[in-house]
Amino acid sequence: MESRGSSFSSCRTYFRALTQTPARLARRAGSVSTSYEEMSQVRARSGSNMIKSLRWFDLVGFGIGGMVGAGVFVTTGRASRLYCGPAVVLSYAIAGVCALLSAFCYTEFAVDMPVAGGAFSYLRVTFGEFAAFITGANLVMDYVMSNAAVARGFTAYLGTAIGVPVTKWRIVVACLPDGFNEIDIVAVLVVLMVTFVICYSTRESSMLNMVLTALHIVFILFVIVLGFWKGDWKNFTEPADPIHHPSGFSPYGVSGVFNGAAMVYLSYIGYDAVSTMAEEVRNPVKDIPIGVSGSVIIVTVLYCLMAASMSKLLPYDLIDAEAPFAAAFSRQSDGWKWASNVIGVGASFGILTSLLVSMLGQARYMCVIGRSNVVPAWFAKIHPKTSTPVNASAFLGIFTALIALFTDLNVLLNLVSIGTLFVFYMVANAVIYRRYVAVGTTNPWPTLSFLCSFSLTSILFTLIWQFAPPGKPKAIMLVFSALVALAMLQIFHCMVPQARKPEFWGVPFMPWIPSTSIFLNIFLLGSLDGPSYVRFAFFSALAVLVYVFYSVHASFDAEGDGSLSVKNVEIHLETTEDKSQDNSVKV
Repeated sequence: MESRGSSFSSCRTYFRALTQTPARLARRAGSVSTSYEEMSQVRARSGSNMIKSLRWFDLVGFGIGGMVGAGVFVTTGRASRLYCGPAVVLSYAIAGVCALLSAFCYTEFAVDMPVAGGAFSYLRVTFGEFAAFITGANLVMDYVMSNAAVARGFTAYLGTAIGVPVTKWRIVVACLPDGFNEIDIVAVLVVLMVTFVICYSTRESSMLNMVLTALHIVFILFVIVLGFWKGDWKNFTEPADPIHHPSGFSPYGVSGVFNGAAMVYLSYIGYDAVSTMAEEVRNPVKDIPIGVSGSVIIVTVLYCLMAASMSKLLPYDLIDAEAPFAAAFSRQSDGWKWASNVIGVGASFGILTSLLVSMLGQARYMCVIGRSNVVPAWFAKIHPKTSTPVNASAFLGIFTALIALFTDLNVLLNLVSIGTLFVFYMVANAVIYRRYVAVGTTNPWPTLSFLCSFSLTSILFTLIWQFAPPGKPKAIMLVFSALVALAMLQIFHCMVPQARKPEFWGVPFMPWIPSTSIFLNIFLLGSLDGPSYVRFAFFSALAVLVYVFYSVHASFDAEGDGSLSVKNVEIHLETTEDKSQDNSVKV
């Protein structure tokens, strides 16, 4: 067997390795690991261990900080003005339920397997190395792009807070193309500052996040209270121009409410970063369920109150789609224009917390991907003094800063979110597969057939919803698709027994909740625009090339060194001994 690194020792050995690519893909692409391996021998490749210093309230703080960024100040106005009017409150509630269902799926994995890899590790123990790498690569790229966008947004909101136009903060370089010609030094400094903090200590990062999140919530409560105080209840049902805009609490009907939910759901993205900190939690069984679910519930309440506050301030047809809260207060009277500056300050704090949590998450994803040897193991190293993944944090921090330096916010926003929604979809599939398939002892095809059929039916429902013209035929097709999906779900529930039961915490009402999460994530994916799918296809193709030309060979070499197992999805059997060791580790 070849030794570690032999495929890359010279050009000749590398080209020889390329000729063996089909055989190596067949051997490694479907290889899976076990929970015990992820928590012991895989984690040991980082050298030093991460310190278990986080409690449930730290996770709640990280979850709130990761979700409640500046996005809510924008998405609320767009959803209300364009899709659902005052019923944006219901849109936020529906989106919150969707987020909670996905959070349940993450929680089951994180409690059973408290490692820093998040979705990458969860997919690696269910669907194998290739599926985990493709989804993990897209997720890391989404994190980098969104963090760069958030950092540039900080400059804009800071300018609003202190009354200085954003044009005075940025340097225009005429020789660069539009969208890449505004140099933002402030965004770079913010990213580098956050990078230093997360490299220094996770515990200190949590304390800073707590302070910034508390300040941000104070500003949010200020907006809520002021909106309910200054607003008028008639704005919930009466537009300013009833001739050209429909009246009522839900002027665009049920479809408008769900389209609004698809738009505002992006404001909930961020709780998944909490699962990457599972390795640093003192009591995963207790702290992770409270931290993940608790943060989603608190954020849902805050979002609904903010939406109600904005709807009370102005009729929905007068709401500014780009800056709803600031514009709403500026319309009240000259004495309230200062509130716009206050909103700018609050949004600035929200941007910092969102950036802090996201950069913590992206570094831990990269660290665990490095542990699996599909990227250089240098990324997996944990610094012995700080007990943080310094290499991954510094590399991704510098990469994010370079993108934030010159790339326009609108360019970046077209490149984010689809990868995250795709990972949520994959994790929901994985939690069902893991419950119903004990690989090597049960037949996986009934479960795989259900997952594929249910996904196809959900895609059909989404396509009908998005593209079929309104009318009775559309309603009939939607009802028929929903009935087919429910019938498949009920048949699977009755005919296929669960192969394993979670020892500590599991998703309730299996398989109904993760199946609902699958449907909702497909439905939300259907609401995204064309550039999002172009980006996803481009980065997925790039990830496939990296896997074929580098990762599969590095993984094959690691297997030769005994660093990786060669358990295939179809033949892997988790032994009783491994299971008992797994339980002892988790306790």
